[in-house]
Amino acid sequence: MQKNSFYILLFMLMSTIHASAQPRYGEKGWTNLFDGKTLAGWKVLAGTATYEVVDNAIVGTTVANSRNTFLVTEKLYDDFVLELEVMLQDTTLNSGIQFRSQFDPQKNNGQGQVFGYQFELDPSARRWTGGIYDESRRGWLYPGALNPLPAGSFKAGVYNKVRIECIGNDLKTWINDIPAAYVIDSVDRSGFIALQVHSVNSSELVGKKIHWKNIRIKTSGLKPTPFPDGKYIVNLIPNDLSDYERKNGWRLLFNGRNPDGWIGAYKNTFPEKGWVIADGTLSVLPSDGGESSNGGDIVTQEQFAAFDLSFDFKFTPGANSGVKYFVTLSEGNKGSAIGLEYQILDDKLHPDAKMGRDGNRTLASLYDLIPAQKQDRFVQPPGQWNRGRIVVHPDNRVEHYLNGVKVLEYVRGSQAYRDLVAISKYKVWNAFGEAPQGRILLQDHGNAVSFRSIKIKKLKG
Repeated sequence: MQKNSFYILLFMLMSTIHASAQPRYGEKGWTNLFDGKTLAGWKVLAGTATYEVVDNAIVGTTVANSRNTFLVTEKLYDDFVLELEVMLQDTTLNSGIQFRSQFDPQKNNGQGQVFGYQFELDPSARRWTGGIYDESRRGWLYPGALNPLPAGSFKAGVYNKVRIECIGNDLKTWINDIPAAYVIDSVDRSGFIALQVHSVNSSELVGKKIHWKNIRIKTSGLKPTPFPDGKYIVNLIPNDLSDYERKNGWRLLFNGRNPDGWIGAYKNTFPEKGWVIADGTLSVLPSDGGESSNGGDIVTQEQFAAFDLSFDFKFTPGANSGVKYFVTLSEGNKGSAIGLEYQILDDKLHPDAKMGRDGNRTLASLYDLIPAQKQDRFVQPPGQWNRGRIVVHPDNRVEHYLNGVKVLEYVRGSQAYRDLVAISKYKVWNAFGEAPQGRILLQDHGNAVSFRSIKIKKLKG
């Protein structure tokens, strides 16, 4: 080989090695978190799963008898855009990417526990990849069910592109360039990034592998990426409306300070007793556990037809309440006003949970008509905030959600709906729940229950 040819080949080889260590696509401002050859800058926490570098990728392998294991960056990050590629072998695995996360070394008998925001990797039939989970703390913040559009974009057995954007309180995710989740939260503004190997509960899952590569981060010169209009976002800052929500037609029904917009049912003013507003919450006070026997129900002064209603609620042990809609106040009945009811109930302690038919009086059910199909792990216990949501579409389709998960749906005025009304307590009212519009009601059932972040968006056909 001639001398000149040798130097040309050497120069080309060195250029290739140098390029592999640079941010991809030739963009400025990016820093690689993985050099493609070693795990420098990373450490393993909380479990015994293994991580190694194979073919320029980090490969995590599941092991038996281990808790969730995390490969964690030694550096902490606050505002950033993170991009990487990930591959799961098949649909039996579950994994995640932690961001702005924390570590408690005292938990789990000194083995420690990672907690914080997680980008969900879920190739199962549920297909919640891109959703945001709060690992070992609050659970699901943005389940994939809230935005089904990207559900089918994640593919097992090939590399998929992940993008996570954290700027201020705004947390956004994309999977294969499709917008997936949008959460506004102020709990953690800084933390580490981590790659998760999930614990496994069967021998068939031992030895399964997860691959990550091309991990890069940008921490300066950040500009928020616009999220498409019309998406449901989870805003966890109490009684707050983001610019995105305002732009998309949302407004607060409770401003966190006073009862503007609310009056007592069958009254012209807000109740003088039985309800209290403090620390940004609207609370009904306990009395004797009876319906409307103290302050009474409260209703919106405005009436609504098709809408998307979101609200936070917190109940005390054994409590009973509800959020009613299409309330007309035309029945003149004693006790609570009549309307379709999103049931609020402590299912474990209140006897109403065992009444009715097939659980149709339990939490998030359409009271006395349709039971909510929910799992206990998606329910926050007494004393903690839950998120309710009622969507009434212009075509009379109705959906109930609990903590981001849809738990029931029906069509108002359909024959199936009318058949259920005919065998319920509501059969005595003609065309129950079929009014073209009505008020929103918060129920006084004699138990202490609090509400906040009550917001609504009118829907047009």
